[in-house]
Amino acid sequence: MGFRILGLMVLSILALCAQQRAIPKVWDENALKDWATPVAGLNVRPSHFSEKEYYAAPIDNVRTYPVYYPGREPEGYWQFLNAVGEKPLIEPAKLKTDRDWIEAGKRVFEESDVPAMRRIDPELAEDMRSLEVHRKIGTQVSPDGTIYGMRWVPTKMGLALGAGNCAGCHVRYIGGKPVHGAGFNMTGTPLIGQLAFPAASPIPLHGDPPGMAFYRNYGVPWVKDDIHERFKTMQPPEFFPLFGASIITSGGFPRWGGSPYYTTKVPDLIGFKDRKYIDHTATHQHRGIGDLMRYAALVTFAEAYEFGPHKLLRDDQRKIYFRQPDEALYALALYIYSLQPPPNPNKPDEKSQAGEKLFRREGCIGCHTPPFYTNNKLTLAEGFTPPPDRPKALDVLEISVRTDPGLALKTRKGTGYYKVPSLKGVWYRGHYLHDGAAASLEEMFDPDRLKDSHVRGGFHLPGQEKQAIRGHEFGLKLSAEERAQLIAFLKTL
Repeated sequence: MGFRILGLMVLSILALCAQQRAIPKVWDENALKDWATPVAGLNVRPSHFSEKEYYAAPIDNVRTYPVYYPGREPEGYWQFLNAVGEKPLIEPAKLKTDRDWIEAGKRVFEESDVPAMRRIDPELAEDMRSLEVHRKIGTQVSPDGTIYGMRWVPTKMGLALGAGNCAGCHVRYIGGKPVHGAGFNMTGTPLIGQLAFPAASPIPLHGDPPGMAFYRNYGVPWVKDDIHERFKTMQPPEFFPLFGASIITSGGFPRWGGSPYYTTKVPDLIGFKDRKYIDHTATHQHRGIGDLMRYAALVTFAEAYEFGPHKLLRDDQRKIYFRQPDEALYALALYIYSLQPPPNPNKPDEKSQAGEKLFRREGCIGCHTPPFYTNNKLTLAEGFTPPPDRPKALDVLEISVRTDPGLALKTRKGTGYYKVPSLKGVWYRGHYLHDGAAASLEEMFDPDRLKDSHVRGGFHLPGQEKQAIRGHEFGLKLSAEERAQLIAFLKTL
Protein backbone atom coordinates (compact mmCIF):
# COMPACT_ATOMS: atom_id res chain seq x y z
CA MET A 1 0.00 0.00 0.00
CA GLY A 2 2.87 2.32 0.94
CA PHE A 3 4.56 1.75 -2.43
CA ARG A 4 1.32 2.59 -4.24
CA ILE A 5 0.96 5.88 -2.37
CA LEU A 6 4.62 6.64 -2.99
CA GLY A 7 4.13 5.92 -6.70
CA LEU A 8 1.16 8.24 -6.90
CA MET A 9 3.17 10.96 -5.17
CA VAL A 10 6.01 10.54 -7.66
CA LEU A 11 3.55 10.73 -10.57
CA SER A 12 2.02 13.90 -9.09
CA ILE A 13 5.45 15.49 -8.73
CA LEU A 14 6.35 14.56 -12.31
CA ALA A 15 3.07 16.02 -13.56
CA LEU A 16 3.76 19.23 -11.66
CA CYS A 17 7.27 19.44 -13.09
CA ALA A 18 5.87 18.91 -16.58
CA GLN A 19 3.68 21.99 -16.09
CA GLN A 20 6.62 24.15 -15.04
CA ARG A 21 8.48 26.00 -17.76
CA ALA A 22 12.14 26.75 -18.21
CA ILE A 23 11.67 30.49 -18.64
CA PRO A 24 14.88 32.16 -19.79
CA LYS A 25 16.38 34.68 -17.42
CA VAL A 26 15.96 38.10 -19.02
CA TRP A 27 19.00 39.90 -17.64
CA ASP A 28 21.64 37.18 -17.88
CA GLU A 29 25.24 38.44 -17.81
CA ASN A 30 26.50 35.56 -19.95
CA ALA A 31 23.87 36.22 -22.62
CA LEU A 32 24.40 39.98 -22.49
CA LYS A 33 28.17 40.07 -22.87
CA ASP A 34 28.29 39.29 -26.60
CA TRP A 35 24.68 40.07 -27.55
CA ALA A 36 25.02 43.60 -28.97
CA THR A 37 26.82 44.56 -32.17
CA PRO A 38 29.75 46.98 -31.70
CA VAL A 39 28.97 50.61 -32.51
CA ALA A 40 30.45 52.02 -35.72
CA GLY A 41 33.17 54.57 -35.06
CA LEU A 42 33.90 53.19 -31.60
CA ASN A 43 34.09 49.43 -32.21
CA VAL A 44 32.80 48.74 -28.70
CA ARG A 45 29.53 47.22 -27.61
CA PRO A 46 27.10 49.44 -25.67
CA SER A 47 27.40 48.92 -21.93
CA HIS A 48 24.46 47.57 -19.96
CA PHE A 49 23.14 47.61 -16.43
CA SER A 50 24.44 44.78 -14.27
CA GLU A 51 22.27 41.80 -13.44
CA LYS A 52 22.18 43.00 -9.83
CA GLU A 53 21.00 46.49 -10.85
CA TYR A 54 18.34 45.08 -13.15
CA TYR A 55 16.75 42.72 -10.65
CA ALA A 56 16.87 45.36 -7.90
CA ALA A 57 14.35 47.45 -9.87
CA PRO A 58 10.74 47.35 -8.63
CA ILE A 59 8.32 45.19 -10.61
CA ASP A 60 5.45 46.84 -12.47
CA ASN A 61 2.66 44.39 -13.30
CA VAL A 62 -0.44 46.50 -13.81
CA ARG A 63 -3.40 46.12 -16.16
CA THR A 64 -4.33 49.08 -18.34
CA TYR A 65 -7.45 49.91 -20.34
CA PRO A 66 -8.20 51.68 -23.65
CA VAL A 67 -8.96 55.37 -23.91
CA TYR A 68 -12.09 55.95 -26.00
CA TYR A 69 -12.90 58.93 -28.14
CA PRO A 70 -15.68 60.99 -26.50
CA GLY A 71 -19.04 59.47 -27.32
CA ARG A 72 -17.53 56.06 -28.14
CA GLU A 73 -17.08 54.77 -24.57
CA PRO A 74 -19.16 51.70 -23.62
CA GLU A 75 -21.94 52.52 -21.17
CA GLY A 76 -20.65 52.64 -17.59
CA TYR A 77 -17.00 52.49 -18.71
CA TRP A 78 -15.85 55.59 -16.81
CA GLN A 79 -17.46 54.35 -13.62
CA PHE A 80 -15.76 50.99 -14.12
CA LEU A 81 -12.34 52.61 -14.53
CA ASN A 82 -12.72 54.59 -11.33
CA ALA A 83 -13.84 51.55 -9.34
CA VAL A 84 -11.80 48.62 -10.68
CA GLY A 85 -8.54 49.39 -8.89
CA GLU A 86 -5.09 48.03 -9.64
CA LYS A 87 -5.14 44.55 -11.20
CA PRO A 88 -2.22 42.29 -12.22
CA LEU A 89 -1.30 42.31 -15.90
CA ILE A 90 -0.09 38.71 -15.77
CA GLU A 91 -0.74 35.90 -13.27
CA PRO A 92 1.76 33.12 -14.08
CA ALA A 93 0.31 30.62 -11.59
CA LYS A 94 -2.88 30.48 -13.65
CA LEU A 95 -1.09 29.69 -16.92
CA LYS A 96 -1.00 25.97 -17.68
CA THR A 97 -0.94 25.45 -21.45
CA ASP A 98 0.87 26.97 -24.40
CA ARG A 99 -2.37 28.68 -25.38
CA ASP A 100 -2.68 30.16 -21.88
CA TRP A 101 0.79 31.68 -22.16
CA ILE A 102 0.21 33.05 -25.64
CA GLU A 103 -3.09 34.61 -24.58
CA ALA A 104 -1.31 36.16 -21.60
CA GLY A 105 1.32 37.49 -24.01
CA LYS A 106 -1.42 39.05 -26.11
CA ARG A 107 -2.59 40.95 -23.04
CA VAL A 108 0.97 42.09 -22.31
CA PHE A 109 1.26 43.25 -25.93
CA GLU A 110 -2.02 45.14 -25.87
CA GLU A 111 -1.92 46.61 -22.37
CA SER A 112 1.70 47.35 -21.47
CA ASP A 113 2.40 51.01 -21.02
CA VAL A 114 5.52 52.96 -20.05
CA PRO A 115 5.19 53.75 -16.32
CA ALA A 116 7.70 56.59 -16.57
CA MET A 117 5.17 58.42 -18.76
CA ARG A 118 2.10 57.95 -16.54
CA ARG A 119 0.39 61.13 -15.40
CA ILE A 120 -2.25 61.57 -12.71
CA ASP A 121 -3.57 64.89 -13.92
CA PRO A 122 -7.28 65.74 -13.59
CA GLU A 123 -7.06 68.52 -16.20
CA LEU A 124 -5.39 66.25 -18.75
CA ALA A 125 -7.94 63.53 -18.03
CA GLU A 126 -10.72 66.05 -18.54
CA ASP A 127 -9.21 67.12 -21.88
CA MET A 128 -8.94 63.47 -22.92
CA ARG A 129 -12.69 63.06 -22.41
CA SER A 130 -13.64 66.38 -24.06
CA LEU A 131 -15.13 66.18 -27.56
CA GLU A 132 -14.45 69.89 -28.05
CA VAL A 133 -10.73 69.47 -27.30
CA HIS A 134 -10.34 66.49 -29.64
CA ARG A 135 -12.13 68.25 -32.49
CA LYS A 136 -9.93 71.28 -31.99
CA ILE A 137 -6.63 69.36 -32.11
CA GLY A 138 -7.71 66.85 -34.76
CA THR A 139 -7.35 63.60 -32.86
CA GLN A 140 -7.44 60.50 -35.04
CA VAL A 141 -9.83 57.82 -33.82
CA SER A 142 -9.36 54.09 -34.42
CA PRO A 143 -12.13 52.08 -36.12
CA ASP A 144 -13.08 50.57 -32.75
CA GLY A 145 -13.53 54.02 -31.21
CA THR A 146 -10.30 54.02 -29.18
CA ILE A 147 -7.58 56.66 -29.28
CA TYR A 148 -4.43 55.07 -30.59
CA GLY A 149 -1.48 54.93 -28.18
CA MET A 150 -3.32 56.04 -25.01
CA ARG A 151 -4.17 53.94 -21.93
CA TRP A 152 -6.04 54.44 -18.65
CA VAL A 153 -4.05 52.98 -15.76
CA PRO A 154 -5.76 52.38 -12.40
CA THR A 155 -3.01 52.66 -9.78
CA LYS A 156 -2.83 52.80 -5.99
CA MET A 157 -2.43 56.57 -6.34
CA GLY A 158 -5.47 57.00 -8.57
CA LEU A 159 -6.45 56.78 -12.24
CA ALA A 160 -3.51 57.72 -14.46
CA LEU A 161 -3.10 58.33 -18.17
CA GLY A 162 -0.37 56.34 -19.88
CA ALA A 163 1.25 55.85 -23.26
CA GLY A 164 0.93 52.44 -24.87
CA ASN A 165 4.10 50.42 -25.21
CA CYS A 166 4.09 47.47 -27.69
CA ALA A 167 0.65 48.19 -29.15
CA GLY A 168 1.48 51.90 -29.21
CA CYS A 169 3.56 51.26 -32.34
CA HIS A 170 3.21 47.68 -33.54
CA VAL A 171 -0.43 47.66 -34.68
CA ARG A 172 -1.64 48.41 -38.17
CA TYR A 173 -5.28 48.70 -39.20
CA ILE A 174 -6.05 46.78 -42.39
CA GLY A 175 -9.61 46.80 -43.64
CA GLY A 176 -10.66 48.43 -40.38
CA LYS A 177 -9.23 45.59 -38.28
CA PRO A 178 -6.13 45.77 -36.05
CA VAL A 179 -3.27 43.51 -37.12
CA HIS A 180 -0.79 43.03 -34.31
CA GLY A 181 2.86 43.25 -35.28
CA ALA A 182 2.22 44.65 -38.75
CA GLY A 183 3.66 48.11 -38.17
CA PHE A 184 2.39 51.59 -37.53
CA ASN A 185 -0.26 53.60 -39.37
CA MET A 186 -2.14 55.68 -36.79
CA THR A 187 -1.20 59.08 -35.41
CA GLY A 188 -3.34 59.08 -32.26
CA THR A 189 -3.67 62.34 -30.40
CA PRO A 190 -1.33 65.29 -29.88
CA LEU A 191 -2.22 65.02 -26.18
CA ILE A 192 0.18 62.08 -25.98
CA GLY A 193 2.96 64.66 -26.22
CA GLN A 194 2.05 65.80 -22.71
CA LEU A 195 3.00 62.33 -21.45
CA ALA A 196 6.12 61.81 -23.52
CA PHE A 197 7.47 65.37 -23.24
CA PRO A 198 10.27 66.36 -23.36
CA ALA A 199 11.38 63.28 -25.28
CA ALA A 200 10.13 59.85 -26.19
CA SER A 201 12.18 58.23 -23.47
CA PRO A 202 11.48 55.48 -20.95
CA ILE A 203 13.69 57.32 -18.47
CA PRO A 204 12.37 60.41 -16.68
CA LEU A 205 15.21 62.85 -17.35
CA HIS A 206 14.74 64.91 -14.20
CA GLY A 207 16.51 68.23 -13.99
CA ASP A 208 17.07 68.70 -17.72
CA PRO A 209 15.68 71.50 -19.86
CA PRO A 210 13.84 70.12 -22.90
CA GLY A 211 16.72 70.55 -25.32
CA MET A 212 19.19 68.75 -23.10
CA ALA A 213 16.71 65.91 -22.55
CA PHE A 214 16.47 65.46 -26.31
CA TYR A 215 20.24 65.48 -26.60
CA ARG A 216 20.59 62.76 -23.98
CA ASN A 217 18.21 60.62 -26.01
CA TYR A 218 19.81 61.19 -29.40
CA GLY A 219 23.29 62.70 -29.03
CA VAL A 220 26.21 60.84 -30.63
CA PRO A 221 29.32 62.55 -29.19
CA TRP A 222 31.81 60.29 -31.00
CA VAL A 223 30.52 61.42 -34.42
CA LYS A 224 32.23 64.47 -35.83
CA ASP A 225 29.86 67.43 -36.26
CA ASP A 226 27.03 65.47 -34.66
CA ILE A 227 23.79 67.03 -35.91
CA HIS A 228 22.13 66.30 -32.55
CA GLU A 229 24.37 68.81 -30.74
CA ARG A 230 21.92 71.51 -31.80
CA PHE A 231 19.27 69.99 -29.52
CA LYS A 232 21.09 71.31 -26.44
CA THR A 233 20.02 74.89 -27.12
CA MET A 234 16.80 74.32 -29.08
CA GLN A 235 13.36 75.18 -27.72
CA PRO A 236 10.21 73.04 -28.20
CA PRO A 237 8.83 75.08 -31.14
CA GLU A 238 12.07 74.31 -32.98
CA PHE A 239 12.33 70.57 -32.45
CA PHE A 240 8.65 69.56 -32.36
CA PRO A 241 8.33 69.71 -36.20
CA LEU A 242 11.04 67.02 -36.39
CA PHE A 243 8.64 64.62 -34.69
CA GLY A 244 5.62 65.51 -36.80
CA ALA A 245 3.59 64.11 -39.66
CA SER A 246 6.42 63.41 -42.11
CA ILE A 247 7.78 60.79 -39.71
CA ILE A 248 4.54 59.38 -38.30
CA THR A 249 2.75 59.03 -41.63
CA SER A 250 5.76 57.17 -43.06
CA GLY A 251 5.44 54.58 -40.32
CA GLY A 252 8.43 55.91 -38.44
CA PHE A 253 9.21 56.51 -34.82
CA PRO A 254 12.43 58.23 -33.70
CA ARG A 255 13.00 55.95 -30.72
CA TRP A 256 15.62 57.06 -28.20
CA GLY A 257 19.02 56.05 -29.50
CA GLY A 258 17.85 56.60 -33.07
CA SER A 259 17.29 59.99 -34.64
CA PRO A 260 14.56 62.22 -36.04
CA TYR A 261 17.05 63.16 -38.77
CA TYR A 262 17.89 59.56 -39.70
CA THR A 263 14.68 57.89 -38.72
CA THR A 264 13.61 54.25 -38.80
CA LYS A 265 10.22 52.88 -39.70
CA VAL A 266 8.54 50.70 -37.10
CA PRO A 267 9.45 47.10 -38.02
CA ASP A 268 7.05 44.32 -38.90
CA LEU A 269 7.09 41.74 -36.07
CA ILE A 270 5.25 39.05 -38.02
CA GLY A 271 7.79 36.35 -38.82
CA PHE A 272 10.21 37.61 -36.15
CA LYS A 273 10.99 34.05 -35.07
CA ASP A 274 12.80 33.40 -38.36
CA ARG A 275 15.07 36.47 -38.24
CA LYS A 276 18.69 36.34 -37.14
CA TYR A 277 19.18 39.99 -36.14
CA ILE A 278 17.14 42.64 -34.33
CA ASP A 279 16.63 46.19 -35.60
CA HIS A 280 17.30 47.59 -39.07
CA THR A 281 20.98 47.96 -38.27
CA ALA A 282 21.33 44.58 -36.52
CA THR A 283 22.03 46.22 -33.17
CA HIS A 284 21.53 42.85 -31.45
CA GLN A 285 21.51 39.17 -32.30
CA HIS A 286 18.39 37.06 -32.17
CA ARG A 287 19.67 33.70 -30.93
CA GLY A 288 16.42 32.56 -29.35
CA ILE A 289 13.43 33.66 -27.33
CA GLY A 290 15.59 35.00 -24.47
CA ASP A 291 17.06 37.63 -26.81
CA LEU A 292 13.61 38.88 -27.79
CA MET A 293 12.69 39.10 -24.09
CA ARG A 294 15.78 41.10 -23.19
CA TYR A 295 15.38 43.39 -26.19
CA ALA A 296 11.85 44.24 -25.04
CA ALA A 297 13.29 44.99 -21.61
CA LEU A 298 16.17 47.02 -23.02
CA VAL A 299 14.11 49.41 -25.11
CA THR A 300 11.37 49.80 -22.52
CA PHE A 301 13.21 50.41 -19.28
CA ALA A 302 16.81 49.14 -19.18
CA GLU A 303 18.86 51.24 -21.61
CA ALA A 304 22.04 52.45 -19.87
CA TYR A 305 22.99 55.08 -22.51
CA GLU A 306 26.69 54.16 -22.21
CA PHE A 307 29.06 53.67 -25.15
CA GLY A 308 32.68 53.11 -24.25
CA PRO A 309 33.89 56.34 -22.61
CA HIS A 310 30.67 58.18 -23.47
CA LYS A 311 28.02 58.26 -20.74
CA LEU A 312 24.91 60.16 -21.78
CA LEU A 313 23.14 60.22 -18.39
CA ARG A 314 24.03 61.97 -15.16
CA ASP A 315 24.71 59.62 -12.24
CA ASP A 316 21.40 60.53 -10.60
CA GLN A 317 19.50 59.71 -13.82
CA ARG A 318 21.19 56.36 -14.35
CA LYS A 319 18.79 53.83 -12.88
CA ILE A 320 16.09 51.33 -13.84
CA TYR A 321 12.83 52.76 -12.55
CA PHE A 322 10.83 49.56 -12.99
CA ARG A 323 10.85 46.22 -14.75
CA GLN A 324 8.23 43.73 -15.83
CA PRO A 325 8.26 40.17 -14.49
CA ASP A 326 10.37 37.78 -16.54
CA GLU A 327 7.18 35.75 -17.01
CA ALA A 328 5.47 38.73 -18.67
CA LEU A 329 8.31 39.17 -21.15
CA TYR A 330 8.34 35.43 -21.84
CA ALA A 331 4.61 35.44 -22.56
CA LEU A 332 5.03 38.51 -24.77
CA ALA A 333 7.81 36.83 -26.76
CA LEU A 334 5.71 33.69 -27.22
CA TYR A 335 2.88 35.84 -28.52
CA ILE A 336 5.15 37.66 -30.97
CA TYR A 337 6.49 34.32 -32.18
CA SER A 338 2.89 33.20 -32.78
CA LEU A 339 1.84 36.19 -34.92
CA GLN A 340 0.46 35.35 -38.34
CA PRO A 341 0.06 37.62 -41.38
CA PRO A 342 -3.38 38.86 -42.38
CA PRO A 343 -5.08 37.14 -45.34
CA ASN A 344 -3.41 38.28 -48.55
CA PRO A 345 -5.93 39.57 -51.11
CA ASN A 346 -3.30 39.41 -53.88
CA LYS A 347 -3.61 35.98 -55.45
CA PRO A 348 -1.04 34.56 -57.92
CA ASP A 349 -1.93 35.04 -61.59
CA GLU A 350 -0.12 35.17 -64.93
CA LYS A 351 1.22 38.65 -64.20
CA SER A 352 2.67 37.72 -60.80
CA GLN A 353 4.07 34.45 -62.19
CA ALA A 354 5.92 36.46 -64.82
CA GLY A 355 7.14 38.68 -62.01
CA GLU A 356 8.49 35.67 -60.10
CA LYS A 357 10.54 34.68 -63.14
CA LEU A 358 11.95 38.22 -63.25
CA PHE A 359 12.70 38.04 -59.53
CA ARG A 360 14.84 34.97 -60.14
CA ARG A 361 16.33 36.19 -63.41
CA GLU A 362 17.47 39.49 -61.90
CA GLY A 363 19.20 37.73 -59.00
CA CYS A 364 16.91 39.11 -56.27
CA ILE A 365 16.78 35.59 -54.87
CA GLY A 366 20.43 35.89 -53.81
CA CYS A 367 19.59 38.26 -50.95
CA HIS A 368 15.84 37.72 -50.63
CA THR A 369 15.98 33.93 -50.51
CA PRO A 370 12.81 31.81 -50.13
CA PRO A 371 11.08 30.67 -48.01
CA PHE A 372 11.65 33.68 -45.72
CA TYR A 373 12.69 35.95 -48.61
CA THR A 374 15.80 37.05 -46.75
CA ASN A 375 19.19 35.39 -46.49
CA ASN A 376 19.41 36.72 -42.91
CA LYS A 377 22.72 38.43 -43.70
CA LEU A 378 24.03 41.97 -43.34
CA THR A 379 25.14 44.46 -45.97
CA LEU A 380 27.55 47.35 -45.51
CA ALA A 381 26.40 50.93 -45.12
CA GLU A 382 27.97 53.09 -47.80
CA GLY A 383 31.34 54.35 -46.53
CA PHE A 384 31.76 51.71 -43.80
CA THR A 385 34.70 49.31 -43.65
CA PRO A 386 34.25 46.54 -41.08
CA PRO A 387 37.04 46.24 -38.51
CA PRO A 388 39.19 43.11 -38.78
CA ASP A 389 38.04 41.95 -35.34
CA ARG A 390 34.32 42.12 -36.04
CA PRO A 391 32.30 39.49 -34.13
CA LYS A 392 32.17 36.09 -35.80
CA ALA A 393 28.40 36.02 -35.27
CA LEU A 394 27.95 38.73 -37.92
CA ASP A 395 27.26 37.18 -41.32
CA VAL A 396 28.21 40.01 -43.67
CA LEU A 397 27.91 40.39 -47.43
CA GLU A 398 30.83 42.60 -48.48
CA ILE A 399 28.58 44.86 -50.55
CA SER A 400 26.52 48.00 -50.03
CA VAL A 401 23.16 48.71 -51.63
CA ARG A 402 23.95 52.43 -51.09
CA THR A 403 20.81 53.45 -49.21
CA ASP A 404 21.07 56.45 -46.88
CA PRO A 405 23.91 55.55 -44.46
CA GLY A 406 22.91 58.10 -41.80
CA LEU A 407 21.17 55.66 -39.46
CA ALA A 408 24.02 53.13 -39.70
CA LEU A 409 26.85 55.63 -39.20
CA LYS A 410 25.55 58.71 -37.39
CA THR A 411 23.29 57.39 -34.61
CA ARG A 412 23.65 55.20 -31.54
CA LYS A 413 21.97 52.48 -33.58
CA GLY A 414 24.85 52.82 -36.01
CA THR A 415 26.64 49.51 -36.46
CA GLY A 416 27.86 50.13 -40.01
CA TYR A 417 25.47 47.45 -41.26
CA TYR A 418 21.92 47.09 -42.55
CA LYS A 419 20.24 43.72 -42.37
CA VAL A 420 18.67 42.24 -45.49
CA PRO A 421 14.94 42.57 -44.79
CA SER A 422 12.39 39.88 -45.43
CA LEU A 423 10.00 40.58 -48.29
CA LYS A 424 7.26 38.52 -46.70
CA GLY A 425 4.23 40.75 -46.20
CA VAL A 426 5.47 43.72 -48.23
CA TRP A 427 1.93 44.11 -49.55
CA TYR A 428 0.64 45.41 -46.21
CA ARG A 429 3.62 47.34 -44.82
CA GLY A 430 2.97 50.58 -46.65
CA HIS A 431 6.48 52.10 -46.61
CA TYR A 432 9.83 50.82 -47.80
CA LEU A 433 13.55 51.05 -47.02
CA HIS A 434 14.71 51.35 -43.44
CA ASP A 435 13.53 54.96 -43.16
CA GLY A 436 10.19 54.54 -44.92
CA ALA A 437 11.22 57.02 -47.62
CA ALA A 438 9.28 55.22 -50.36
CA ALA A 439 5.54 55.18 -49.75
CA SER A 440 4.69 52.33 -52.11
CA LEU A 441 6.25 49.55 -54.14
CA GLU A 442 5.42 51.61 -57.22
CA GLU A 443 7.54 54.48 -55.86
CA MET A 444 10.28 52.06 -54.81
CA PHE A 445 10.62 50.86 -58.42
CA ASP A 446 10.18 54.27 -60.06
CA PRO A 447 13.49 55.48 -61.59
CA ASP A 448 12.37 59.06 -60.89
CA ARG A 449 13.12 58.53 -57.20
CA LEU A 450 16.86 58.82 -57.92
CA LYS A 451 16.43 62.47 -58.99
CA ASP A 452 16.84 65.38 -56.58
CA SER A 453 13.55 66.75 -57.95
CA HIS A 454 11.64 63.65 -56.77
CA VAL A 455 8.76 64.41 -54.42
CA ARG A 456 8.98 61.81 -51.69
CA GLY A 457 5.86 59.93 -50.78
CA GLY A 458 7.36 58.75 -47.49
CA PHE A 459 9.78 60.08 -44.89
CA HIS A 460 11.32 63.47 -45.41
CA LEU A 461 12.47 66.23 -43.11
CA PRO A 462 10.20 69.27 -42.77
CA GLY A 463 10.44 71.43 -45.88
CA GLN A 464 12.42 68.82 -47.82
CA GLU A 465 9.69 67.05 -49.77
CA LYS A 466 11.79 67.19 -52.96
CA GLN A 467 14.64 64.82 -52.32
CA ALA A 468 16.11 61.80 -54.05
CA ILE A 469 15.68 58.33 -52.58
CA ARG A 470 19.02 56.77 -53.37
CA GLY A 471 20.24 53.21 -53.19
CA HIS A 472 18.84 49.74 -53.85
CA GLU A 473 18.61 50.34 -57.60
CA PHE A 474 17.80 46.72 -58.42
CA GLY A 475 14.86 46.58 -60.81
CA LEU A 476 14.90 50.23 -61.82
CA LYS A 477 16.21 49.43 -65.31
CA LEU A 478 13.38 47.04 -66.11
CA SER A 479 10.71 48.11 -68.58
CA ALA A 480 7.49 49.57 -67.19
CA GLU A 481 5.70 46.29 -67.97
CA GLU A 482 8.36 44.22 -66.23
CA ARG A 483 8.33 46.47 -63.15
CA ALA A 484 4.55 46.01 -62.92
CA GLN A 485 5.00 42.23 -63.14
CA LEU A 486 7.69 42.25 -60.43
CA ILE A 487 5.50 44.34 -58.13
CA ALA A 488 2.57 42.00 -58.73
CA PHE A 489 4.73 39.08 -57.61
CA LEU A 490 6.03 40.88 -54.51
CA LYS A 491 2.47 41.67 -53.45
CA THR A 492 1.67 37.96 -53.35
CA LEU A 493 4.36 37.21 -50.74
